[in-house]
Amino acid sequence: MFSYEIIRSLNEMETLVYDYIIKNKTKIKYMTVRELADEVHVSTATIMRFCKKCGFDGYSEFKVNFKQYLEQEKAKGHKVNEDVKELQEYFDKISSGIHQRELDEIADVVREARQVIFIGLGTSGILGKYGARFFSNLKKFSQYIEDPYYPIMEGIQGAVIIALSVSGETEQIIAMTNEFKKYDCKIISITNKGTSTLARISDYNLSYYVTEHEMGHHVNTTTQIPVIYLIEAIGRRL
Repeated sequence: MFSYEIIRSLNEMETLVYDYIIKNKTKIKYMTVRELADEVHVSTATIMRFCKKCGFDGYSEFKVNFKQYLEQEKAKGHKVNEDVKELQEYFDKISSGIHQRELDEIADVVREARQVIFIGLGTSGILGKYGARFFSNLKKFSQYIEDPYYPIMEGIQGAVIIALSVSGETEQIIAMTNEFKKYDCKIISITNKGTSTLARISDYNLSYYVTEHEMGHHVNTTTQIPVIYLIEAIGRRL
């Protein structure tokens, strides 16, 4: 509601009005223009100029829109709480023992591997890069591949592949995984669902089951915090 341009345009007295409104949001909807002017120690004309600069014809219109603005901000706050609740539920499941046996077993496999290769596209590719660096910090030789056409050659035998995909249905990642399987590589996948194609063709799968947010056009905004946790949890066991 208060853009940078609007705030920058305010003079000293109008800025006092702005500061008071921001610090007393819940009181404004009950105050008349005269009461607000008396509280800020400015004239009613200053209040009206402030409202004009905010894009409103008068104080009454400003109050109506300010009330709507507060309601929208409150709704956003509820949305944030929903996001936090979803993550809390996931970490509650972890504390109850979910993943722990699988993580121990996977860590043993990674520990014995000659090298670790993370694969993924888009956001999963970025997390693969993070995972490779995190493992390398732990003195485990690791790489990442986010190019689906990267050539897979002889000599890769014995590697562990950690495939990242929210849906577990990314065509290029499934194709890469199948190529690695031809060279007897161990496949560990981290997906949102354990019933996905990638999960089913993997030797080991870690699924986190959070609400998926598919935006279309290959845009997916599903939280990746569980993925980061799982990568770090494997690393710490090394």
